[in-house]
Amino acid sequence: MKFLKYRKGVIMQIFCDRLKELRKADALTQKDLAEILHTTNSSVCDWERGRAEPSLDMLVMLSKYFEVSVDYMLGLED
Repeated sequence: MKFLKYRKGVIMQIFCDRLKELRKADALTQKDLAEILHTTNSSVCDWERGRAEPSLDMLVMLSKYFEVSVDYMLGLED
């Protein structure tokens, strides 16, 4: 079995960058995205800054909204 080797924090940084990139590509503010996802603006801000991680349910909601895979959001595929 092949295991992927990532330094601690690399996947989270990729997630932060991709979330912000996807949000801006849709011309959304953090507040806009928070309202769409029924969460708080501070949650979106914390995810983008790497201060907090979204729940698995929220990660799936994000990937569905932006029409990308969870693997893409986590940097496991391009």
